[in-house]
Amino acid sequence: MTTKPPSSYPYVPLPDRQPLRFPGGARVAVILTINIEYWEQERPGQKEPLFPGGPATIPHVLPGDVWDSANWTWREYGQRIGIWRLMEAFDEAGVAPSCTFNGLLAVERRRIIDAVNERGWELVPHNWAQNDLLTYYAGKPDEEKAVIRRTLDTYEKVVGRPAKAWLSSAIRGSRHTPAFLKEFGIVAYCDYLNDDQPYLIDTVNGPIVCVPYSNDVNDFNMFARGAASTRDGIDMLKACFDQLHKEGAKTGRIMNFGLHPHVIGQPHRIAALAEFLAYVKARENVWFPTREELATWYLGVAGEHMPQLASKGAVTGR
Repeated sequence: MTTKPPSSYPYVPLPDRQPLRFPGGARVAVILTINIEYWEQERPGQKEPLFPGGPATIPHVLPGDVWDSANWTWREYGQRIGIWRLMEAFDEAGVAPSCTFNGLLAVERRRIIDAVNERGWELVPHNWAQNDLLTYYAGKPDEEKAVIRRTLDTYEKVVGRPAKAWLSSAIRGSRHTPAFLKEFGIVAYCDYLNDDQPYLIDTVNGPIVCVPYSNDVNDFNMFARGAASTRDGIDMLKACFDQLHKEGAKTGRIMNFGLHPHVIGQPHRIAALAEFLAYVKARENVWFPTREELATWYLGVAGEHMPQLASKGAVTGR
């Protein structure tokens, strides 16, 4: 006797899907994700570094139970300076990003959350602490569920409404994560990197929409890990958008650009964001949805139990 996994999804290759038609004839749904992250300064007894996935701003990262002042304060630059530079860029462009944040940031840096909330931008929970990955609780689902519940409770208290989307810190969720989120009323789960379109994840608590993330179209991989110049970054973003816009004439695509205030928020890189926003705004057939908006729309047009399989008709907006 086999036990049903807590979450799963079908493999549906692109040629076997119905055409996806976004509202208003949009070819591309562009999601600009600002990840406003907060790390614990140290964790007693932890010998692994607190910054999973890196990179380090200087080498020889210290154990997690020792305060690594250089690497911690490099990231804190995003909270003190970078996020405000990003807010100014988005305000000037008239584009609303989707902002993820850790529950601990809401406790330690409430000023940032209030500023985002006042702008009416989407806020998405991003686990309790950036360094406390849900995969650390593999095999301990009750503990994972408690971390998620604590994060969501803090979110509702600080933001003033329940969360509807979720992105795990370091995009590391477990097989239980989508099911727990569905149980707690989340409609959009955003950890997976495997698609350019939304799709349904089946969970023991019912379906939840995957709104895919990108680790390639991401300032960390472009600049901090990849050492791209600002000009290289602009060219890469434009090339990605142009290709998806072209393909979107046949079936809609998502472009997610992941941003970190301590990376793209540096003074020598902010021009990459400003130029890209201007470039995209000048194009037609572009949609800037929130994750909640995209997931809710997709549930409405795809049906709660219908994967995006081929048929005679198209999946269309209303």
